[in-house]
Amino acid sequence: MASTKDSKKNNGAVIGFEAKLWLAADKLRNNMDAAEYKHVVLGLIFLKYISDAFEEMRAKLLSGKGSYEGSDPEDADEYRAENVFWVPKEARWSHLQASARQPTIGKVLDDAMVAVERDNTRLKGVLPKDYARPGIDKHRLGELIDLIGTIGLGDAANRSKDILGRVYEYFLTQFASAEGKNGGQFYTPNCIVRLIVGMLSPYKGRIYDPCCGSGGMFVQSEKFVVEHGGRIGDIAIYGQESNSTTRRLAIMNLAIRGIEADFGPEQADTFRRDLHKDLRAQFVIANPPFNDSDWHRADEDVRWAYGVPPKGNANFAWVQHFIHHLAADGFAGFVLANGSMSSNQSGEGEIRKAIVEADLVDCMVALPGQLFYSTQIPVCLWFLSKKKMTASSATAANRLCFWTHARWER
Repeated sequence: MASTKDSKKNNGAVIGFEAKLWLAADKLRNNMDAAEYKHVVLGLIFLKYISDAFEEMRAKLLSGKGSYEGSDPEDADEYRAENVFWVPKEARWSHLQASARQPTIGKVLDDAMVAVERDNTRLKGVLPKDYARPGIDKHRLGELIDLIGTIGLGDAANRSKDILGRVYEYFLTQFASAEGKNGGQFYTPNCIVRLIVGMLSPYKGRIYDPCCGSGGMFVQSEKFVVEHGGRIGDIAIYGQESNSTTRRLAIMNLAIRGIEADFGPEQADTFRRDLHKDLRAQFVIANPPFNDSDWHRADEDVRWAYGVPPKGNANFAWVQHFIHHLAADGFAGFVLANGSMSSNQSGEGEIRKAIVEADLVDCMVALPGQLFYSTQIPVCLWFLSKKKMTASSATAANRLCFWTHARWER
């Protein structure tokens, strides 16, 4: 597969292999909505990844390079010991590729997903299992399998280049764009995520996102740790997501990178059922729904320490939820609509005043408009701190803020 350096020009722009793959895959979408097609494609990409990693490990065992002499290449524990997903025979890519042009390919894929979940408890209830439904063109599905089969995703060489991460991230971006407003429910533009994570600098500790979408905040946090000399595992990740299909995307997004996370036992509305009630995190990072009027409020709630938020707008419910889950030395960075900085409706001004007077607001960043798929209005970033940043870290944050304003990219 060509690298970005080897990419050819298309309409004057350099197109990387991620974009080429997207263009090819999107042609196979036919009349299927992007929201449905998203799970078809990303499920196959995930399966190709774990199959590649499995086959590399299997070859190692067959050559006698296992943990001990005579290691069994069909022993699932040999793979789990190396943090490699065990892939049963009916789910291996070679089997799927051989069946790609058969009219039964939909059922073959569903059976493969069921088998992978059966043998890997971490993935229970996560993978898509509706490839056999009549709405999916089986001929095009076979073509998609052939297309994805041309990419090495899970072998060591491609893992070191994060090939899968690049493909997965690019596809999430494109699906969010194709879905428009609804795409904002599962995806936050990467430039925003990098800014929030860079300003918080989460080197170690617990990270929490109670409306985590497809998990981009967590992925970027782990990248930050590794780029600064740390290791995956230096931070403990806690997430919650109310949309079941989006929650599955998040679990897959982290699983393909070997990142452990606690998403709770199931999807749940954060305000109705807080899955991490006792958690106090060093970092809270989030992009909650803007100006949400359809939310569940209990008038008496331990989270409303600075005032009861109005029923018609959840902005300050989210802010107080974030504060409630901060540790004594915690920092929070999150996105809100610009109105959160000035609104005085239904007591919001009093809540904001109480938060300011409690000396929790550390920094505010006003962003330009048209950065989000879910809204074209300008939004802002809030940074809260229960332990104020040192002068040196504040200076670093200001430099990062200035640098990012000069380099906005979609």
